[in-house]
Amino acid sequence: MIEPVPGIGEDDIRRLVHTFYGRVREDDLIGPVFNEKVEDWDHHLATLCDFWSSLALRSGRYQGRPMRAHLLLPIREQHFDRWLDLFETTAREVLPAEAAPAFIHRARQIADSFEFGVATQRGELARPRHVNRA
Repeated sequence: MIEPVPGIGEDDIRRLVHTFYGRVREDDLIGPVFNEKVEDWDHHLATLCDFWSSLALRSGRYQGRPMRAHLLLPIREQHFDRWLDLFETTAREVLPAEAAPAFIHRARQIADSFEFGVATQRGELARPRHVNRA
């Protein structure tokens, strides 16, 4: 879990999530995957804000199981890489400089975990590729 970052609040998380997923929706590689599966973007964005609030602020607002939703998506390494590149760029642009690294580290952990879960579901092997990335 991310240690709470002083000076980070719900508005910062909302700005990160909304900016990031605005970019995701327009991306040529991962946009179609998300746009095909997400029926109600307002609800999905609220859920994602709850998710990041629970991680970054320990708000406890998110109680879901995010892995389950991703297991059957048609995603591969390049999708995780693109998701993470967009996330890191957005975090650096919209969060305070002292907060961005904590969010980026957690996003890398999430990418590795989801990539491993998806590969396992398919009977494939995967190894962490993102957490130790410079």
